[in-house]
Amino acid sequence: MPEFIVEQVRNGLRESSHRVSAAVVSADGSLALSWGDPHLVTFMRSAAKPFQALPLLQDGAAERFHISPRELALVCASHNSEHTQVDLVLGLLERLGCSESDLACGPHPSLGLTYSIPPVARDLLCPPSPVANNCSGKHAGMLALARHRGWDTLGYQQRSHPVQRRITEELARWAAVNVSDIGQGVDGCTVVSFALPLSKMAGAFARLVVSSGDAGQTVVKSMTAHPELVAGRGRLCTALMQAYNGNVVAKVGAGGVYVAAIKDQGLGLCLKVEDGHSGAAMVAFLALLDSLALEPAPSQILAQFAEMPVLNTKDVQVGALRVAHPSSI
Repeated sequence: MPEFIVEQVRNGLRESSHRVSAAVVSADGSLALSWGDPHLVTFMRSAAKPFQALPLLQDGAAERFHISPRELALVCASHNSEHTQVDLVLGLLERLGCSESDLACGPHPSLGLTYSIPPVARDLLCPPSPVANNCSGKHAGMLALARHRGWDTLGYQQRSHPVQRRITEELARWAAVNVSDIGQGVDGCTVVSFALPLSKMAGAFARLVVSSGDAGQTVVKSMTAHPELVAGRGRLCTALMQAYNGNVVAKVGAGGVYVAAIKDQGLGLCLKVEDGHSGAAMVAFLALLDSLALEPAPSQILAQFAEMPVLNTKDVQVGALRVAHPSSI
C-alpha cells in the first residue's frame, strides 16, 4: 500500500516521522482507498461514542428521560469541559436521579488546552472533575440506559455489566462482525474500549450516515446540528462539521485515531497514526479528507489544521507538522 507519513520539520530538516494507516470504505464494506495497513487492528477509543449512544434510542431510554438532541450530541462527545457542556451533563444526571458521584470517570485537564488551536481560554473551561471529564456525556448516557433497563448502575463501566454487553452487541452489528471479533480493553475513562480493524470502523461510520433507521439518523443529526457540543471551541471535529453543514460526521479517538463519514458520498474513513501522535493525526485527517474531493477543500477552509506550527517556549514558530512532501497521499 502507498505510504502516508506526517513529518515534523525544523529549519527545513525532517526531525521526526509519523506513519499513518488509513481506510476509506463504502457502506457495503468494500475498500475504496487505503494507505499503510487498512486492516490494522487498533482501539477505537472515543470514536466509538456514536455507537455507544445508539442503545439509548433503540431501547427507549432517550424517550423515557426526554434526552434532547443537544444532550445526545454530548453523549457522543469528547468535549472541552466548557461550562455549557458540563451544565448540560449535570442537568441530564439530575433528571436520571443520579449525581456526579455516580460517574465512573475521573478528572483530567481540559482537552481544550491540548487539542485546540489556539488553546481555549481557561475562563471558558470548568476545572477538572468527573463531570468535566470529556467523556462525562457518554457516562451519563450509560447511566440512563442502566436506569431504563432496570440494571444496577454500580459497575456500569465494567465489561461484565449488561450496559457494556448491550453496547458491544450494537457495535458488532454496525461493524458487520461477530461480538467475539471485537477486542476489548479499558479506556482512559474506565469504560470498555473496543478494538477493530480500521476498515471495519470506517464501514460502521459509512453505514451510520446512510442508515434509513431512526436511531442512526437521530445520532447523525444530533452531532451535525450541535457540533459545538461534540468537541468545542478550536477543535477539528467541531470545525469540520460546522464547515460542511451536515455532510460530514467526524469523531476523534485518542491515540492518534480519527473516524468520519461523508454523507453524500456514502463513505466512511478511518485513520490511525501508528505512534499515537495527536497533532499528526489532525494533519493526516485533513489530508485524507482532501483526497476525497470535498468542496471546498478542507485544507483551504481549515488551514490551521493542515500544517500545524511547532512552537518554542516563547510561542515563536520554529517548525511545522505537515504531510510529507512530495505528498504521500
